[in-house]
Amino acid sequence: MDFARPLIRATLVKRYKRFLADVILEDGSEATAHCANPGAMTGVGQPGDTIWLEPNDDPKRKLRYSWKLTERGEALIGIDTAIPNRIVADALRARALPEFAAYSTIRPEARWGEKSRIDFLLTEPGLPDLWIEVKNVHLMRRDGLAEFPDTVTARGAKHLRELVRITETGARAAMLYVVQRDDCSQTGLAADIDPGYAAAYAEARAAGVEAFARATRLSRQGVALAGPLAPPPA
Repeated sequence: MDFARPLIRATLVKRYKRFLADVILEDGSEATAHCANPGAMTGVGQPGDTIWLEPNDDPKRKLRYSWKLTERGEALIGIDTAIPNRIVADALRARALPEFAAYSTIRPEARWGEKSRIDFLLTEPGLPDLWIEVKNVHLMRRDGLAEFPDTVTARGAKHLRELVRITETGARAAMLYVVQRDDCSQTGLAADIDPGYAAAYAEARAAGVEAFARATRLSRQGVALAGPLAPPPA
C-alpha cells in the first residue's frame, strides 16, 4: 500500500484525545495532525520523536496532516491501525498468503452472531468457512520481540472468545498479528500488561483457533506485508 502523497518530517510535541497530535514541522511552524490510532501507543509516541506525516488538501478534512510513521533509531514504526487490514485485504484478494490461498471469496467486516463483526470471512466451495481477526502490533520492549497487546484490551479477549465459538460450529478461525515495525523478528504476548488477554489466547489456541504473524516492510513510500513470523506462543 503506497501513501497517497510524499510524507513530511515533523517532531512530536504531544498526542492527546487519542486522535490528535501536536507537531512541529521542519520550518518551525506548529500544526495538529490526525492520529489514526485509538490505542495506548506504548513506546511509539514519545514527545520529541521524529515522525512522518501525510499531507492532504481535502477541504472537507479539518486537519491537513495524518501521522503515519514514527522513526526510532534506524527503525520505522507504523502507527495507523487501519493499514494492517488494508494490506491484508489486498494480499488475500491476490492469494498472496499461502496459509489462506485456497479461498477465493473474501468478505471484510463480516457479521458474526447478533452484535459482532470479524475482520474477514473467507469462503470456498468444499472448504470450511474461515474467519480471520487481524491485530496491529507495534510494542517492542526487548530487542526484536514484538508484543501484543500494549494495554489491557477487553475487546481483544472478546474477539478470541468469539473465534472459539466459531470453531465450535465446524468452521476455521484464525488470528493474524501484523507487526508494523521493521526491527522485530519475533512475536509474543505482553502477559504482564494484560494477563486476561494472554489467558484467552491460550484457551483459544487449545480450542483450535489458529494463529499467524506477518512482518511488514515500511518506508516513507508505503507499507507492505513481508514474510511470516512465528505466532505468539500459547
